Amino acid sequence: MGCFGCPGKSSDHESSDDNIKAIINSRRTHGSSDDQRTSSVSRQIDSELIASYEEEKADGKRARAFSYRELAAASCNFDPECFLGEGGFGKVYKGYLEKSNQYVAIKQLDLQGLQGAREFIVEVLTLSLADHPNLVKLIGYCAERDQRLLVYEYMPLGSLENHLYDLPPGSKGLDWDARLKIAAGAARGLEYLHNKMNPPVIYRDLKCANILLGRGFHPKLSDFGLAKVGPLGDKTHVSTRVMGTYGYCAPDYAMTGQLTFRSDIYSFGVMFLEIITGRKAVDFSRPPGEQNLVVWARPLLKDRKNFVKMADPSLKGEFPVKALYQALYIAALCVQEKPNMRPPIIDVMKALDFLADQN
Repeated sequence: MGCFGCPGKSSDHESSDDNIKAIINSRRTHGSSDDQRTSSVSRQIDSELIASYEEEKADGKRARAFSYRELAAASCNFDPECFLGEGGFGKVYKGYLEKSNQYVAIKQLDLQGLQGAREFIVEVLTLSLADHPNLVKLIGYCAERDQRLLVYEYMPLGSLENHLYDLPPGSKGLDWDARLKIAAGAARGLEYLHNKMNPPVIYRDLKCANILLGRGFHPKLSDFGLAKVGPLGDKTHVSTRVMGTYGYCAPDYAMTGQLTFRSDIYSFGVMFLEIITGRKAVDFSRPPGEQNLVVWARPLLKDRKNFVKMADPSLKGEFPVKALYQALYIAALCVQEKPNMRPPIIDVMKALDFLADQN
C-alpha cells in the first residue's frame, strides 16, 4: 500500500503502562457499563482478569504501550488508503512499524460509538493473557488522553465473512477442505478460551466477521471486547446485560441474560452452518421462513435426505457426502435450543479435528 512510503519518524517515547492501570482503577471506582443490577458482579468478574493481568509482570506477555504519535506515523495519520474496515469499536487501519519491521492492524476507538472504555479494557486484558495460535495476537495499545487504540498482528486474508458472501464476479469461494480447516481452527481457539485460559473466558461475540484469516486460511478469533469471565466455583452462569450479534445469540441467553459457556457453543453452531450452507445468519433479502438461518435449517436437519441440498451451491457438489452429513450433525447439536443439550467445546473440537483430518 502506497501510504507506507510516507516520511516521518515515529517517536521513541512510549505511553506508560500507568495509563491502562488508571482506566482499570477508574472502572473499579465507578463500576462497569453493565446495568445496575449486575454492576457488582461485573466488577468481580473484571477483577479476575485484572488480577491475572497483574501477575504477568515482566515475562514479555503483556501488550506494549504505544504513543498516539507512533501509531499515527505508522498509518500515515490514518490515511484513507490504509483503511481496512469498520466495526462496533471503530475504524481499522493497516500500519507499518519501522522498529519491528512488521505490518499491523490499528483499531481506533470511535469516541461516539456504541462500544467504549469497558470493551477496550477487556480486549487488552484478555489478549494480554492469551497465547494460542488460533487467537489474534494483540501487539499493543494506546491509552493516551482520550485516545484509545489497539494494535494487532495483520491478517492478510481478512475475515471469514469476506470469503463466504458477496464475492466479486469470477472469484472462487472457499473449497470444502478450507471450510473444515477454518471451523476446526476456530473450535481450537474457543476451546482454549473455555478450558485453558485462567480465568476461563466466554467469548460472547463469535461470528464470521470476527474470524480473521492468515496465509493458508489459518483462522484466528478476534475482537474480545464483549468477552466475560465464565462462572466461577459452583456458579452455573453469569448474569449480564444481553449483548452480541443478532442471529448468533443463544435464545436462552437472549431471554434470561444468563450467560454460560454453552452460549458460545450456539454461536459456533450458527457460524458453522454459515460455512456449510453459504447462507448468512440473518438475511432479510431471502423469503420469509428463510431469513433466519437456524429457523430455516432446523426442519431440514431432521431428514438426511435434505442434507445435500443444504450445502453451499458455490461448492458445486465438490465435497464428500459422508463428511457433509457429519458436519451438519455437529452443527445441529450446537444449535440445540436447550443449552444442556449442546456439547462442550472440547467435544466439538475433537469431532472437527477428526473430520478435517479424514477429509
